[in-house]
Amino acid sequence: MTLEEAQNQVDEWIKTYGVRYFGELTNMAILTEEVGELARVIVRTYGEQSCKESDENSNLADEMADVLWVLICMANQTGINLTEAFEKNMQKKTERDKTRHLENNKLTT
Repeated sequence: MTLEEAQNQVDEWIKTYGVRYFGELTNMAILTEEVGELARVIVRTYGEQSCKESDENSNLADEMADVLWVLICMANQTGINLTEAFEKNMQKKTERDKTRHLENNKLTT
Protein backbone atom coordinates (compact mmCIF):
# COMPACT_ATOMS: atom_id res chain seq x y z
CA MET A 1 0.00 0.00 0.00
CA THR A 2 1.31 3.45 -0.86
CA LEU A 3 0.93 6.50 1.34
CA GLU A 4 -1.59 7.87 -1.17
CA GLU A 5 -3.62 4.68 -0.94
CA ALA A 6 -3.50 4.83 2.85
CA GLN A 7 -4.69 8.44 2.80
CA ASN A 8 -7.55 7.48 0.47
CA GLN A 9 -8.49 4.46 2.58
CA VAL A 10 -8.60 6.50 5.79
CA ASP A 11 -10.65 9.20 4.08
CA GLU A 12 -13.13 6.63 2.80
CA TRP A 13 -13.39 5.08 6.28
CA ILE A 14 -14.06 8.49 7.84
CA LYS A 15 -16.78 9.20 5.27
CA THR A 16 -18.36 5.76 5.75
CA TYR A 17 -18.04 5.15 9.50
CA GLY A 18 -16.56 8.19 11.18
CA VAL A 19 -19.17 10.84 10.28
CA ARG A 20 -16.43 13.49 9.94
CA TYR A 21 -12.86 14.21 10.91
CA PHE A 22 -12.31 15.41 14.45
CA GLY A 23 -10.96 18.95 14.59
CA GLU A 24 -7.25 19.51 14.09
CA LEU A 25 -6.65 20.34 17.77
CA THR A 26 -8.55 17.24 18.87
CA ASN A 27 -6.52 15.10 16.48
CA MET A 28 -3.31 16.66 17.78
CA ALA A 29 -4.31 15.64 21.30
CA ILE A 30 -5.25 12.15 20.09
CA LEU A 31 -1.88 11.85 18.32
CA THR A 32 -0.13 12.79 21.55
CA GLU A 33 -2.16 10.18 23.41
CA GLU A 34 -1.35 7.49 20.84
CA VAL A 35 2.38 8.33 20.92
CA GLY A 36 2.20 7.97 24.70
CA GLU A 37 0.64 4.52 24.33
CA LEU A 38 3.41 3.58 21.88
CA ALA A 39 6.02 4.85 24.34
CA ARG A 40 4.45 2.75 27.10
CA VAL A 41 4.84 -0.43 25.05
CA ILE A 42 8.41 0.46 24.06
CA VAL A 43 9.53 1.25 27.61
CA ARG A 44 8.03 -1.95 28.97
CA THR A 45 9.35 -4.11 26.13
CA TYR A 46 12.82 -2.65 25.63
CA GLY A 47 13.35 -0.48 28.71
CA GLU A 48 13.75 -1.21 32.38
CA GLN A 49 10.13 -0.73 33.39
CA SER A 50 8.14 -3.88 34.12
CA CYS A 51 4.71 -4.62 32.68
CA LYS A 52 1.55 -4.13 34.65
CA GLU A 53 -1.26 -6.63 34.30
CA SER A 54 -3.06 -4.19 31.98
CA ASP A 55 0.01 -4.09 29.67
CA GLU A 56 0.10 -7.81 28.96
CA ASN A 57 -1.99 -7.63 25.78
CA SER A 58 -0.21 -4.57 24.39
CA ASN A 59 0.78 -4.80 20.74
CA LEU A 60 3.64 -2.70 19.39
CA ALA A 61 2.51 -2.96 15.76
CA ASP A 62 -1.04 -1.93 16.66
CA GLU A 63 0.20 1.09 18.60
CA MET A 64 2.38 2.17 15.65
CA ALA A 65 -0.61 1.77 13.34
CA ASP A 66 -2.71 3.95 15.69
CA VAL A 67 -0.09 6.71 15.45
CA LEU A 68 -0.01 6.39 11.66
CA TRP A 69 -3.83 6.48 11.48
CA VAL A 70 -4.09 9.78 13.34
CA LEU A 71 -1.18 11.27 11.39
CA ILE A 72 -2.95 10.34 8.15
CA CYS A 73 -6.18 11.90 9.43
CA MET A 74 -4.30 15.12 10.17
CA ALA A 75 -2.67 15.11 6.74
CA ASN A 76 -6.01 14.56 5.04
CA GLN A 77 -7.82 17.31 6.88
CA THR A 78 -5.02 19.83 6.32
CA GLY A 79 -4.50 19.01 2.63
CA ILE A 80 -1.05 17.44 3.00
CA ASN A 81 0.02 14.88 0.41
CA LEU A 82 2.16 12.57 2.55
CA THR A 83 3.92 11.06 -0.46
CA GLU A 84 5.18 14.46 -1.60
CA ALA A 85 5.97 15.54 1.95
CA PHE A 86 7.92 12.34 2.66
CA GLU A 87 9.88 12.55 -0.60
CA LYS A 88 10.85 16.17 0.13
CA ASN A 89 11.79 15.26 3.69
CA MET A 90 14.00 12.38 2.52
CA GLN A 91 15.74 14.72 0.07
CA LYS A 92 16.27 17.31 2.82
CA LYS A 93 17.72 14.71 5.19
CA THR A 94 19.97 13.27 2.49
CA GLU A 95 21.38 16.65 1.50
CA ARG A 96 21.80 17.80 5.10
CA ASP A 97 23.13 14.57 6.58
CA LYS A 98 24.94 12.82 3.72
CA THR A 99 28.19 12.65 5.70
CA ARG A 100 27.10 13.69 9.19
CA HIS A 101 26.32 10.20 10.52
CA LEU A 102 29.18 8.54 8.65
CA GLU A 103 31.59 10.95 10.36
CA ASN A 104 30.03 10.54 13.81
CA ASN A 105 32.50 8.58 15.96
CA LYS A 106 29.74 7.83 18.46
CA LEU A 107 28.08 5.58 15.89
CA THR A 108 31.14 3.47 15.11
CA THR A 109 31.50 1.93 18.55
